[in-house]
Amino acid sequence: MERCNMAEKFDVIVVGAGPAGTSCVYTLAKGGANVLLIERGEYPGSKNVMGGVLYRKMLEDIIPDFYKEAPVERQIVEQRYMMLDKESAATFSYKGLEWDQEPFNNFTVLRAKFDQWFADKAVQQGALLLNETVVLECIVENGRVIGVRTDRPDGDVYADVVVLADGVNSLLAKSLGFRKELRPDEAALSVMEVLKLDRTIIEDRFNLEGNQGCTFEIFGDSTKGILGTAWLYTNKDSLNIGVGAMLSGLIQHKIKPYELLDYVKQHPMLRKYIQGSEQQEYLAHLIPEGGFHSMGKIVGDGVLVVGDAAQMVNAIHREGSNLAMTSGVLAAETILSAMQAGNFSEQMLDSYRVNLMNSFVGSDLKKYKDTTHHFEKFPHYFNKYIPMLNKAASQMFTVDGTPKREKQRKIWREIGTAGEKFRIARDLYRAWRVMK
Repeated sequence: MERCNMAEKFDVIVVGAGPAGTSCVYTLAKGGANVLLIERGEYPGSKNVMGGVLYRKMLEDIIPDFYKEAPVERQIVEQRYMMLDKESAATFSYKGLEWDQEPFNNFTVLRAKFDQWFADKAVQQGALLLNETVVLECIVENGRVIGVRTDRPDGDVYADVVVLADGVNSLLAKSLGFRKELRPDEAALSVMEVLKLDRTIIEDRFNLEGNQGCTFEIFGDSTKGILGTAWLYTNKDSLNIGVGAMLSGLIQHKIKPYELLDYVKQHPMLRKYIQGSEQQEYLAHLIPEGGFHSMGKIVGDGVLVVGDAAQMVNAIHREGSNLAMTSGVLAAETILSAMQAGNFSEQMLDSYRVNLMNSFVGSDLKKYKDTTHHFEKFPHYFNKYIPMLNKAASQMFTVDGTPKREKQRKIWREIGTAGEKFRIARDLYRAWRVMK
């Protein structure tokens, strides 16, 4: 698996063994292409980070019934959404036992395990995996990408098409002029810990049975008013707890990400869930949040860009791996068609961009194209309206002999003047507009 004649020419070279790259490689190898997957880490998954939720549908389209052998942790049967204030939380959740039956809905995974399994499946289809190899640049001849230059001795490798799946920073896409440096308002920095905890304790605390899992998405005080979210996910015998916030907000408020994570872990609404756990891993990762406006160019002569490298993240719904896998498959299908035609020009490969934009990936990226910018521009959605919601809930649910109608009048008065009520209505309308 590690042996590669660096002078050899492949049909396709894919840089990066994350969900996008491996989905592309698997589909290509299954279609008969001679494909090389290059990974800079010691093994696939050693450099990859995500909160930990894997969406079933996209991977099952690639490998039917994958969950019967893949190293998934728990099948999610409950999703909770917490609007957090300093000493309160308004929580909405849905728990459905239909999600505890095949074909299930979503799973939690640990990337270090899952990515290795997925890459091995691609190798079984005939792909060649090369670990611990850094791609320094694309080899360009007459405006066309014809291969990559690696850090290995005699490390030039050639191919008809190169697929860039090298993550959010994508130095290769930048070097080709496909995209610019990320601005602080186009990326979030997330930090996460994997906490060891006995599975019986997890199941007791989260009201779970067997391999059932639960996820928390946490808004508001978890990021101290900065645009972002925290999360808490259950694995078999560990928890993933993390927080991500916009780089621009972290810089403006002079807050370090690990300080936010410590704050979340010690929050009175959350600390009991992780009590008695032991840190196994500490991880940090940039997340592309610019969405549609930050995508840049994704097709060129002999080259395609997929996944995080093309900024394909739906920040509002915390989706990334599903978009990445779909982009990888669509890129592979385009390349297989190009191989049949013997044409690897930008014009031929552009069907990847067209199909991507016509898929749910393009549809969702367009739908939410202005959402992140809107909520960052108006932080009071998080630092004013969430506390207001929690206070109103506290007053309504406190049984003190006060008539409910009087409580409602008090809540209405405390919202503020007519002008303040108008501004709230206007803000709610604006939020609806950017998310509709």
